[in-house]
Amino acid sequence: MWIKNANNDHKEKKMPRKIKLLVVCLTLLLAFGAGDVFAKRTIKVGMGDPMESDQGAFAKRFKENLEGLSNGEIEVQLFPGGSLGTETEMLQNARMGTLDVAIVGVGNVVPFVPQFGALSYPYLIEDHYDAVKATTGYMGAYWNKIGEEKGGFTVLGWTYSNFRFVTNSARPVNALADLAGLKIRVPQNKVILATLTALGANPIPMAWSETFTAMQQKVIDGQENPYIVNYTMKFQEVQKYLTETHYQYSFQPMVMGVKTMKSLDDATKDIIIRAGIEAQQYCLLFQVLEAEKAKKGMQDAGVEVSILKDEDQWKEIVKAKVWPEYYEFVGGKEVIDTMMLHLGKK
Repeated sequence: MWIKNANNDHKEKKMPRKIKLLVVCLTLLLAFGAGDVFAKRTIKVGMGDPMESDQGAFAKRFKENLEGLSNGEIEVQLFPGGSLGTETEMLQNARMGTLDVAIVGVGNVVPFVPQFGALSYPYLIEDHYDAVKATTGYMGAYWNKIGEEKGGFTVLGWTYSNFRFVTNSARPVNALADLAGLKIRVPQNKVILATLTALGANPIPMAWSETFTAMQQKVIDGQENPYIVNYTMKFQEVQKYLTETHYQYSFQPMVMGVKTMKSLDDATKDIIIRAGIEAQQYCLLFQVLEAEKAKKGMQDAGVEVSILKDEDQWKEIVKAKVWPEYYEFVGGKEVIDTMMLHLGKK
């Protein structure tokens, strides 16, 4: 009896040692053999504008959403102000899979997918309602399909950055005649260039990084951008006048390369897509509220704001002279027809 109990005691004493050994082995396995399984994923987001901009607001909200939805397993790192290169370079890197996410002006997408140029068509988008319709529902799926097939990227969401208002340091622009001859900086966008030329201005394509200095040195008279961009870039320091023009609405898509998206498991894809959609919703509200603050900030700094008296005439000129000439530039008239149909204008 004593021997049996002694044997049992002997066995009971050995069990903790086995458990301890197992714990040690598992610890070593986790430390040296399986660490990557539990490692956090890092997603890098590059953008051309500063953190105070629409792009910055979109990126910050995307970061908050994704890190929250992943319970902290995904860390989002933000790189504003072109610190990872120009918007074109960042878009290319996202397509190649060497950058996770890029936020870029829609004009920088056009060289890769011409159809996106339809979103820059003058006087096609006439208010915020049109902007939302043009990037959600049928049209949201439309851009994603074309982006994936022709550009190698998926659109995770859009900023709604409002209309591109013309600023200058020469004179108030209240009517078409006032625009004549003004040297206005424009991006490398054929449609904007043609639009301002048709309206009588002297548009000058110029790199974004050179714009402030060019206005400061009077190489150009002005440029055109939404209120928040104008204010955060401190253009009120070198511009005296702003005119609320509505020939082009400014969209900035957030994109992820198809290669990167395919490398993710379904659960991660789902929360990234959700984070983008929720950030897009936030960004529209941000624009509506912050644009008014930016406008007031510019006015307080001495910028005179004008409302056009004859914008119907601007529309007529542009639709007659620009629209027919640039259908092929945006992939064909059917692209514009599709937008018109889903905007309820056809």
